[in-house]
Amino acid sequence: MRQRAAVLCGAAVIAAGTVTAVPADASTPWPARPAPPAAPAADLHWKTCATEDYPTLQCASLEVPLDHARPRGRQITLALSRVPHTAGTYQGPLLVNPGGPGGSGLTLAGFVASSLPAEVAAQYDVVGFDPRGVGRSTPALDCLPGHFDPVRPDSLPDTPDVEQANLTRAKSFADACGDKYADVLPYIDTVSAARDVDAIRAALGSEKVNYFGYSYGTYLGAVYAKLYPGRVRRLVLDSVVGPDDVWYDANLNQDLAFNDRHRAFLAWIAEHDAAYGLGTDPERVEAAWYAMRAALAKRPAAGKVGASELEDTYMPGGYYNGYWPYLAEAFAAYVNDEDTGPLVEAYENFGALDASGDNGYSVYTAVECRDASWPRDWDEWRDDSWDLYEKAPFMVWNNAWYNAPCAFWPTASRQPVDVANGELPPVLLFQATGDAATPYEGGVTAHRLLRGSGLVVEEGGGNHGITLSGNDCLDEHLAAYLADGTVPHGDGGAADAVCPALPDPKPLESKAASTSSRGSTLHGLLGFRG
Repeated sequence: MRQRAAVLCGAAVIAAGTVTAVPADASTPWPARPAPPAAPAADLHWKTCATEDYPTLQCASLEVPLDHARPRGRQITLALSRVPHTAGTYQGPLLVNPGGPGGSGLTLAGFVASSLPAEVAAQYDVVGFDPRGVGRSTPALDCLPGHFDPVRPDSLPDTPDVEQANLTRAKSFADACGDKYADVLPYIDTVSAARDVDAIRAALGSEKVNYFGYSYGTYLGAVYAKLYPGRVRRLVLDSVVGPDDVWYDANLNQDLAFNDRHRAFLAWIAEHDAAYGLGTDPERVEAAWYAMRAALAKRPAAGKVGASELEDTYMPGGYYNGYWPYLAEAFAAYVNDEDTGPLVEAYENFGALDASGDNGYSVYTAVECRDASWPRDWDEWRDDSWDLYEKAPFMVWNNAWYNAPCAFWPTASRQPVDVANGELPPVLLFQATGDAATPYEGGVTAHRLLRGSGLVVEEGGGNHGITLSGNDCLDEHLAAYLADGTVPHGDGGAADAVCPALPDPKPLESKAASTSSRGSTLHGLLGFRG
């Protein structure tokens, strides 16, 4: 569950061969029922923050307790946005979340309002928000600015020195986060964010909330529904986090799925050999990609794109195939013409992080390391990663280092929330069969745990975040549900409705060519690793 920009802190002893962290405090259980009391209402002062794309967008801020168990204690601020309803029929607020954890939802409100059928969007206040720690909310976390600046050590720890260099980076990030935010980190977690959602609901003056989440946003929505089932009106979960895998196992499962998706990309290049000249045999194309990786590990392109940065650049292709033509052109230019320019450009577009990325990574790790227990003995990480690497080499080690700060996290972990729920109105789930970031099985599990839910499957699809991205069949189910609560119900199989996937993209005809604007816009808002 990574976003384009992850975190850690804690005391540990590091040696070249073995790493053992100082034991964490006992896991803190998530709050038991009955549900927490409703958040008090608050006055929101909306001001225009219109953009060219979203001319009716408004913004406001809301103070919430840092610790919801101490409502009169220290307050933090959440940044909110909305597109107000315009129809006479009003169905209440529709809160939207892009995932991450660490993703900003402010612009997503404008995107969702403009992408839904106008007659449906007009019945809702579509409300976006930056979760605690994110973006324009305060405080906004930035544990170690520039942590991902190039060139990083090779992610593949094939020598003790390379492994040690990566461990040192992970622990340094953890230490910086602990030093900077020791008083905040215990409250950057999904349960606290779910209570923030209820504070937003109350501030909007609504007895119930409608919620639409992508990726990690599906877990946030499911946790909110567990804590406040009577306050949920409609719930849409797109690209569903496996509720049983929070979070260490989820990342291991991603490794296998991303490797399959990367191979699908390489096979697509082989199908379009006339455009790329890398061969018609997918195995030959794959060998060329790993040869490029080995060469960049020795000599980074423009002093910027080494092996780790190459993985960062190509990982977004596992989220969205609209990026494939650009990634393929960069690959072909490097291999066929020894031209590094397109590769550097692709890195800057898809792999490099700016300040918002640093913020997103900080919140990502703060949430994931706090939400659940992670192994504190590096030997377990090492053994699991090498075992997986034999089957799925593409992103195993890159993903391991991305999450490695959790091995040393200074804040005690919670226990994951059991999101099983039989007290909700019908819930609508969307899942692609080839989704790499949140593999298909997670959607099936959530469907089973959320009694009465309907699961719409994109058969043969491999993108992550599939509604409002150009597939009319999926969007019709979404619009029907938001219009009147219609949920498909099948014959008892895993899926209640099946939509065919959109075709894969074609190679670019010119430098000015582009992929589906709506799909590209959505995936830019969802970010990567989220």
